Amino acid sequence: MNFEESLGRLEEIVKNLEEGEISLEESLPLFEEGIKLLTKLKDYLDKAETKIEKLIKDSEGKFKINEYRELSKRLEEES
Repeated sequence: MNFEESLGRLEEIVKNLEEGEISLEESLPLFEEGIKLLTKLKDYLDKAETKIEKLIKDSEGKFKINEYRELSKRLEEES
């Protein structure tokens, strides 16, 4: 499953759990699957962040990580 498919499946699981229309026996495996997907997605995003940090350099070839982190923080605050 790629990133988008995993995210879509996680959203589907969250919706099913929030609706509360499934039994506890059905909820537990869904919850477990959701946790696994969440871990997988977080790992993917962490790796992507690392790659982005490596790609962002200033004109002297030095990384502009602080600028990236500030941008990332602003984007998180807006969402």
